[in-house]
Amino acid sequence: SWELQTTNLLDLFSQIEREFENLYIENLELRREIETLNDRLADGQTVEGADLAKGALKTKASHSTSQLSQKLKTTYKASTSKIVSSFKATTSRAVCQLVREYVGHRDGIWDLSVSRTQPVVLGTASADHSAMLWSIETGKCLLKYAGHQGSVNSIKFHPTEQMALTASGDQTAHIWRYMVQLPTPQPVADISTPCEDDVDSSDKDEADGEAEGPSDCPSLRVATTTLRSHQGVVIAADWLVGGKQAVTASWDRAANLYDVETAELVHSLTGHDQELTHCCTHPTQRLVVTSSRDTTFRLWDFRDPSIHSVNVFQGHTDTVTSAVFTVGDNVVSGSDDRTVKVWDLKNMRSPIATIRTDSAVNRISVSVTQKIIALPHDNRQVRLFDMAGVRLARLPQSNRTGHRRMVCCSAWCEDNTSCNLFTCGFDRQAIGWNINIPALLQEK
Repeated sequence: SWELQTTNLLDLFSQIEREFENLYIENLELRREIETLNDRLADGQTVEGADLAKGALKTKASHSTSQLSQKLKTTYKASTSKIVSSFKATTSRAVCQLVREYVGHRDGIWDLSVSRTQPVVLGTASADHSAMLWSIETGKCLLKYAGHQGSVNSIKFHPTEQMALTASGDQTAHIWRYMVQLPTPQPVADISTPCEDDVDSSDKDEADGEAEGPSDCPSLRVATTTLRSHQGVVIAADWLVGGKQAVTASWDRAANLYDVETAELVHSLTGHDQELTHCCTHPTQRLVVTSSRDTTFRLWDFRDPSIHSVNVFQGHTDTVTSAVFTVGDNVVSGSDDRTVKVWDLKNMRSPIATIRTDSAVNRISVSVTQKIIALPHDNRQVRLFDMAGVRLARLPQSNRTGHRRMVCCSAWCEDNTSCNLFTCGFDRQAIGWNINIPALLQEK
């Protein structure tokens, strides 16, 4: 009887094994099915199979009815529900959609921002020595600024006038006035099909010896004002509140404060031990924050004309790539040490949140109303976090969608209905995204 029991047991075990193998194979098939659905979702295809797949999961799970496998079934159910939940997570890609690509630069794009006055345009700053203004809705280049002799490293728009401020590798910052006419948006049906004009303009391009880029884009070559006095690359520049002064950050380790009207140097802000990487101004107060390769960022206070205080923050272990103000009293800093830190201006001794990531972080942007931080990464990803450091989303990225090289900068523009987040990078393109913010926060 003992032998009989063992053979029975062995028999049962082999049955369990077979059952388990079948389930395992089914599980693999389901995973494959989900992967293909994910790929189709990533391509922006609508998937009627979304419910279908869940149905399939249920029917396949109910195949295994034998009494024996009751235990197996419960573990199997757990694993399929994991798969289903991962499937749900990827359907959240609908929350972050790629809307438009802005193509025409001949080299990497370092920086981008959106104008603060009508007409609302997108500005990009590129290593190809030019800055470009784009129609957000149509992706058409409206103006090319070609006044710099070196890489254009940053672009910022004046708070009230049609003026842009660009910083360059030619050791200067330029202020230039622009006039652009927004194209009338085409009916949606026409956008997907290349219209005849496109074909004509591409022929013109080749005749001009320009294989890429829109040749019908008007060019501007003369700055209204040139800000000089740096002894190295000017890596970034920004307008102070009111737009009567501008600040520049340079590889010569100084930041300079200028009077816009006279182009005169008002202050040289010294103290960083290595090259500066970025500067940012507070939206409503006379405060400036500068970032540097020396692993620190500094807060300069010009609110009281008689005292200019400076605070040094040593929260990072590698280059600080940017530090930005939020509306309210926070500073958010990002670094090559793969972290982003959120600080309270009233108590800057230690960060109130730390975000740890898997790749260096470049020029970050924080949305105004919901304060969502957009992180552009060296590894081509763009991730969204809240101020508490909770990850909200990753923008879709594959060979077919998203950035193909390092992402250099992000910029929010919440008022825009079609695209409310922009990113740019070494793949020479800027991308306009539509982020469904209420859905994003709901998913959290």
